[in-house]
Amino acid sequence: MAGTDEEAVAAADDALYVLTAVLLTPAQFPSVLGDDYPEACAALGLAPSADGYGLVLGQDGTGARWTVVVDDVSLVAVAIASWDCGMEYDLSPDERAVVAALPGWPLAVAVAAPGVPAPHDPDPSVSDGPPLSPPDTSAWNSAQRRLGADEIARQWTVWRDQIDDSSFIFPGDSDRGAVPGGRGGGAADAEGVTAQDSGAGPARESGAGGEQAPGPDDGSPDASVPGTPPGHPGVRRVLAEVRAYVDSPPPLGRVRSSFAPGDARTLRADGPGWSMVARTDDIAFVLLDEEPGEVLPVGRGPELPGLLQALDQLAARPH
Repeated sequence: MAGTDEEAVAAADDALYVLTAVLLTPAQFPSVLGDDYPEACAALGLAPSADGYGLVLGQDGTGARWTVVVDDVSLVAVAIASWDCGMEYDLSPDERAVVAALPGWPLAVAVAAPGVPAPHDPDPSVSDGPPLSPPDTSAWNSAQRRLGADEIARQWTVWRDQIDDSSFIFPGDSDRGAVPGGRGGGAADAEGVTAQDSGAGPARESGAGGEQAPGPDDGSPDASVPGTPPGHPGVRRVLAEVRAYVDSPPPLGRVRSSFAPGDARTLRADGPGWSMVARTDDIAFVLLDEEPGEVLPVGRGPELPGLLQALDQLAARPH
């Protein structure tokens, strides 16, 4: 798909009404397309270049949808930053920067170019391969799970405020009082906050901390401490896979680090069937394919801080 013919590239480049643009790099890519950067590139038929790409979405003079892929990542980044600040910016990539012109859009675009026909797929005679289309997010699936994690990362404070720190208590610590962010949370439900357009439902305290609560003296790893809910098996699986990332680095983009207030970083990790969002100075949230709409908080505990710091060291970061 990436190898569209020169005629299609020229047509899309010369007469493109730009509607929006996104980055496709190891540190910043539309997560709806995949759990990591190579997977997101594969969704567009692109080789995962280490420098990444810029995706320019627009319509040609006939109204047809086109996604123009350029290797001038800085140009696209400047345009996005300008638009985010409410400034005008004429994004006109040089023809030499165009890698491919792909029919269709890989993401949902809510606007259309004025003065041209309504958005539609290009005529097959001027494109190579089937048109791109956004992933189906009408029901809970991997794409919607990743969108839910995106929403939590964007609205961290809103989601964090739903969690009562007093429910995260170390087993056997009743004589020392509650430890905020401790392991082995309680079972109380938090107030519901729905992630916009993500399908993620209210946060539900999972009882899984940064480390599984130790069991009774019989040594059974699945036995729960009396009075403490057992750890959520899905969360335990996610934590095990995240720990494995530290020893064996995953594909580019599986772990990403971005700005957060103070000296903290916002971490995003994904894997088969799961997403995790965390702050290096706070707790984490886990979303699972098998738990539709659920957001599972993970208490900080004694292990999570070190794990998050280790993940931050290997994470892809924006330049």
